[in-house]
Amino acid sequence: MNEEILAEQIANQLRRAILRGELTPGTSIKERDNAAEMGVSRTPMREAIRILAKESLVVLRPSRSPIVAELDIKAVSDQADVLIALEKLSAELACKNATEEDIERLEKIVTYMSDHFYDIDPLDMFEMDMSFHTAIAEASHNEALAETHRSYLQRLWHARFLAASQRRNRERVVNEHTRIVEAIRGNDINAARAAIDNHLWHLGEDIRAILLERQAQDQGKKHSTGD
Repeated sequence: MNEEILAEQIANQLRRAILRGELTPGTSIKERDNAAEMGVSRTPMREAIRILAKESLVVLRPSRSPIVAELDIKAVSDQADVLIALEKLSAELACKNATEEDIERLEKIVTYMSDHFYDIDPLDMFEMDMSFHTAIAEASHNEALAETHRSYLQRLWHARFLAASQRRNRERVVNEHTRIVEAIRGNDINAARAAIDNHLWHLGEDIRAILLERQAQDQGKKHSTGD
């Protein structure tokens, strides 16, 4: 198998382990041990770790094993503000530039989410949700915007999954995504920006709340163990 593809597959496996909490913040990811456990060479494992580092899921350390990253509340909140602005711009440009194929792609994603919301793994549904937002950025047909959006989406992957886990409501998700698609299909820039704002205005607040809660839980565990 092509090593680049293998690295992506390894990164996806490790990413899902981090999102599920199987690899907790501060956990060391030993390149040699993980490569042996997965039955792969160290080269694709090393590249997979680099991929996760770009997504802020892993912290690289000189001459030491990388570790699963802690989520910094201020940094993540700042990134969420930027992402929301990028989402609004993506929707605005999609109203102007989206093709029929782009819009049909968005509609298919919403239909899939509606039909399978409770039937598939929550992490799979989350990834489908993120593919919807990626598709909007790509429908802008502005490569610089799509690339920047992709970068921020990746940085917020962990925090957004945690926040999304607290808001699993099928009707809300389907209705909000549907309104976004309808606005883009109607070339209605104001409606598209309003639909994005309605969908994401609470993102930063949700992320801060869940991270503060986790922080308090971690401190409680430390106190209970006497650390």
